[in-house]
Amino acid sequence: MQGNPRPSFQPAEAGAVLAGTMGVCGGAGALVGWAAGDAGYGALAGVMVGIPAGVYAVYRRFRGYFS
Repeated sequence: MQGNPRPSFQPAEAGAVLAGTMGVCGGAGALVGWAAGDAGYGALAGVMVGIPAGVYAVYRRFRGYFS
């Protein structure tokens, strides 16, 4: 009896999850910044928050591969 095979890691999917998460955070930051008076700084802050959020999202998606 064999155990379950490890799930495959798909770099294109991981990149899409990372880029999508960063895009959503950047867009949300731009909206908050626009409401506060400067959409550029808001988008920058959103992307800065989106980088670790994207890494966490990729980790959660592929956590079976990393363990």
